[in-house]
Amino acid sequence: MTASNSTSATPYGTIPPASPLPQRRPVSLPRLAQMRASGEKITMLTAYDATFAAMADAAGVECILVGDSLGMVCQGLHSTVGVSLDDMAYHTACVARGLHRVQGTAWLVADLSYGSYHASREQALHSATRLMQAGAHMVKLEGGGWTTDTVRFLVERGIPVCAHLGLTPQTVHALGGYRVQGRGDEAAAVLRQHALELQDAGASMLVLEMVPAALSRSLTEELLHCHTIGIGAGSGTAGQVLVLHDMLGMNLGKMAKFVHNFMEEAGSIQGAMQAYVQAVKQGSFPDDQRHAW
Repeated sequence: MTASNSTSATPYGTIPPASPLPQRRPVSLPRLAQMRASGEKITMLTAYDATFAAMADAAGVECILVGDSLGMVCQGLHSTVGVSLDDMAYHTACVARGLHRVQGTAWLVADLSYGSYHASREQALHSATRLMQAGAHMVKLEGGGWTTDTVRFLVERGIPVCAHLGLTPQTVHALGGYRVQGRGDEAAAVLRQHALELQDAGASMLVLEMVPAALSRSLTEELLHCHTIGIGAGSGTAGQVLVLHDMLGMNLGKMAKFVHNFMEEAGSIQGAMQAYVQAVKQGSFPDDQRHAW
C-alpha cells in the first residue's frame, strides 16, 4: 500500500495531507567536520524517548544525546550513578526508533553508564557494542588520563567516541560537588593534557562541562580533529549541548547558571527547540556575560 497525498474525510472534519519534513543531509562525522571547518556551530540536545527525539531532529538539532542524565529527569535519582547499562540501551533504542519513524538524520550519541567501562577495555567494548546495537552512532564516556587507552581501543574497532572532561557527573562525589573545573594554572594544564591525549587516541568529539570560558576557547583552537561541545563552558566551543528538560524550564531543582529557558519566549516545545538551534547558530547563546564562568 502506498501513501496518498489526498485529503481524508473524518467525523471531525477533513484532514489535509501531511507536510513532508524538511530535507537535510544526514549528520555524520565528515558532516560535523565540515561544519566545524566552515565555522557553523554544532547543536546537541538530550532526548530519552521516541517523540522528543523526532521533534528535536525536525527542529534541526544535529546531535541527540541519550544522556545518563535520564537518571535525574526520568527516574528521579539524585545523580547519574544509579543508571544501568540496561537503562541506557533501552532509552537509546527508544530514541533510535523515533528517528527512524520520521526518517531522522541526527547523529545519535549514547552515554556509557557508570561502571560499564571502568573495569577493562573489554568491558568497555561489550558495553559500547550494546549501545551501538541499540541504535547509537557514537558512545560517550567521562574522564581523562585512564580513559585514553579505552578510547583508542574502541576507536580502533570502529566505534566513534565522544569524551567528556571538566565536571564529570559520574564522579561528582570525588570532585566535591557540582563545581567549575579547570580553574588555576595547574588544573587547566591537566585538563589540557587530557584533552590532547583523548584527541590523539581518536576521540572525535569532546564535551566540556563547567569549564572556564577562556580555557574552553583555547582548547577548541588547539583541538583540530576533536570537536568541542560546551555546557556551561562559554561560547568559544565548536558546539553546545543542553539537557532537554532544562532548556524547556522543567528542572525539578535549582536551574544552573548556564541554562536558558527557551520555552518562555517560544510558547511551544517545537518552537523552543528551534529557538535553541537558532540562538546557538547565531552566537547569542550562550551569552558569556551571563552563562560563563
